[in-house]
Amino acid sequence: MKGKNEKITYSYNKGRELLNKKISVIMPAYNLQGKISNSINTVDKILRNITKDYEIIVIDDGSTDNTYQEIVNNGNKRVIPLRNAINMGKGFSVRRGVLRSTGEYIIMLDADMEIKYSDIISYIKALKYYDIVIASKRHPKSTYDAPIMRKIASFAFNALVNILTGVRVSDTQSGLKAFRAKPAKIIMRIILVKRYAFDVEVLAIAKLLNLKICEMPVKIKLCKRFPLKQILYMLIDLLGITYRLRIIKWYQQNLNKIKAKYKPIIKL
Repeated sequence: MKGKNEKITYSYNKGRELLNKKISVIMPAYNLQGKISNSINTVDKILRNITKDYEIIVIDDGSTDNTYQEIVNNGNKRVIPLRNAINMGKGFSVRRGVLRSTGEYIIMLDADMEIKYSDIISYIKALKYYDIVIASKRHPKSTYDAPIMRKIASFAFNALVNILTGVRVSDTQSGLKAFRAKPAKIIMRIILVKRYAFDVEVLAIAKLLNLKICEMPVKIKLCKRFPLKQILYMLIDLLGITYRLRIIKWYQQNLNKIKAKYKPIIKL
């Protein structure tokens, strides 16, 4: 990263001209029947006011309900539906969507609408100056509503990330991130984490690439608690990232490879 990560706030002038860049929104979805159409339509409405050229790539991650059919039936020609045959994880789905995308700017966005979608306007504007823009629940201007135990777990995990990986951001896990397409695709070619801590891996690789990152405020409401099993798997993922980063330096050796291969010690 070039210097210290920055925490900034941008306002957006609704009267400005449309952005002359194609935007790709990547939305992984799992068991969101009855909700996914609203998410797609909300994002579509926002993007229409930003640019004439955009795509919304929605990846159904092996849902057991009718999420995929609802995506297909949406009828919006801007929507590109993808489907994993089985549940592969958010990291796998985002990677698939990013590598499929054709936009100059890429937005990673959770499809469950726990984050206020209108915030993406400011994130897109910030990409004029930064390679990656990430949401931070701990930004001074953020609104963060969640169970107290989830807040504690999130804070502890982020502190551990800082210690083990050297990634110096205040929040790695919020479900809104914006990228310039070229560095995003370099990162996605070599990420290995398919599920819980893939955001950490993305930012660790970004640090190795000396990408310029800023943190921005977000409005987020999280109602669910962290299951103990999920916390355990996040820690395992984090230890795996640390091992590859600090001990065998696998990421450093594979940054410039188109197809990097890795044999894990433990298959999860």
